[in-house]
Amino acid sequence: MALDSRTPAALLDDILGLTAKALPEVEALFDECREALRAMVSTAGKISGAALEANQYAAHALSWLATYTEALRQTHAWAVRLQEAGTFGEIEGLLVQIAFGEYLTQIRGGIPMSQGEMARLSDLGITAPAPGAEAARLMAEGNTHAARARLVALMRENAGRATFGATGLDEELEMIRDQFRRYADEKVVPFAHQWHLNDELIPMGIIEELADMGVFGLTIPEEFGGFGLSKASMVVVSEELSRGYIGVGSLGTRSEIAAELILCGGTPEQKAKWLPRLASGETLPTAVFTEPNTGSDLGSLRTRAVKTDDGWEITGNKTWITHAARTHVMTLLARTDPDTTDYRGLSMFLAEKIPGTDEAPFPTPGMTGGEIEVLGYRGMKEYELAFDGFKVAGENLLGGVEGQGFKQLMQTFESARIQTGARAIGVAQAALETGMRYAEDRKQFGKSLIEFPRIISKLAMMAVEIMVARQLTYFSAWQKDHDKRCDLEAGMAKLLGARVAWSSADNALQIHGGNGFALEYQISRILCDARILNIFEGAAEIQAQVIARRLLD
Repeated sequence: MALDSRTPAALLDDILGLTAKALPEVEALFDECREALRAMVSTAGKISGAALEANQYAAHALSWLATYTEALRQTHAWAVRLQEAGTFGEIEGLLVQIAFGEYLTQIRGGIPMSQGEMARLSDLGITAPAPGAEAARLMAEGNTHAARARLVALMRENAGRATFGATGLDEELEMIRDQFRRYADEKVVPFAHQWHLNDELIPMGIIEELADMGVFGLTIPEEFGGFGLSKASMVVVSEELSRGYIGVGSLGTRSEIAAELILCGGTPEQKAKWLPRLASGETLPTAVFTEPNTGSDLGSLRTRAVKTDDGWEITGNKTWITHAARTHVMTLLARTDPDTTDYRGLSMFLAEKIPGTDEAPFPTPGMTGGEIEVLGYRGMKEYELAFDGFKVAGENLLGGVEGQGFKQLMQTFESARIQTGARAIGVAQAALETGMRYAEDRKQFGKSLIEFPRIISKLAMMAVEIMVARQLTYFSAWQKDHDKRCDLEAGMAKLLGARVAWSSADNALQIHGGNGFALEYQISRILCDARILNIFEGAAEIQAQVIARRLLD
């Protein structure tokens, strides 16, 4: 009897037993593939960077397989927690069933890395063994139209819930979610599309309200004026605010990353000065790292910092600087050792500036800038900056020691990628909710679009993949909160979350048909906003390469 034709109780009794037995097969297959890649890229027993690059497709195939393996592991763990808490219901069972059915099939047939690029086991020279009985059953019966149709029917009954399915978070985090979901629905969603169409900065009133709600100091320790809450709390806040509008969801990330830099690398005096200001929202930061010809190759930065009698002078060009105009301080990466050409000569500065206005966006002496017009992610705007003798006080060299900038920046990447995963989930959720509303309201051939099988499938798979990406992101935040290394998990969360956000937005626009291509419909904005997630904080290709290298350590 097919899984989805059984009674809900029988389904719930079976599904976790099946997934528990299917997981070890996936893990064993991943181990085999990792050793295959290791053999391909090793020279004299050591990993060769050149060989890893030459075998990039195989390396990225392993990264995606590892991401799917961890995603399935965390989806199963989430379901087990719910079952133990007595909250594992039919909707959650269907999410698990469909996720395993689809992802197990993709692992053997091809994992989509992007449109037109599939990661296959053959890229690693591996032929998968025949699946065991449990995995075979999930692959054959897990992701069927009947299962997807039942899931969407339950989603329609629970349209008022924050997410489709229990998240598995504790009561405090769900209270935080509810607070910020209500705020986003009231203060962000009704206005975000017009901000986007007008290419306007997010109103200062919104920033002031977020500051009053504690967004900018959420994870900053209490001794420095913050709330000292978990990274998981910031994930929930970022997710819900990004569901309203990615720009609003990214405001907190600016302060989060600046605070992380100072907490990890700052002197006691720098912590005492800057962290309370960041926590209160009195000081708004911006990250100034990327240069016109470097992209992800931060080690080759050319912007120079020259020591003077009273501090430093910065000269050079930066690009893709988010929220640059009206901020108060820049975490600015520059080369302090002119004899170096790699990351070892870089230093980080807390470079103070005067907030700009519409008439004079960059009034600080020694710096100029211009806006980069972009498709989406418009609420903070993107800028090119030029520095010519820009002055930075001597005490604003982060940590007070030269040459530590790249190391300091690397320490923030875990948090940054966790936050990007959270923002991706929020954008994907917005796409799902927008697509579902339109499918309910739009009538064709005498019935709502949501009654048609292809529409049902799109909505169901959005919900399934959002929950899978959500659990992977929550796990990476849990690892961070428990002082465990999580660069691998955070990278996976970002890699999968960004793909899910794009596919969700694309499918939701398809549900809108021609109307989705019209600027007046919100889904056109959501699609543009979703596209950036595969690029910033490490493009998907760079992220896959980093994951592969880490897997071979």
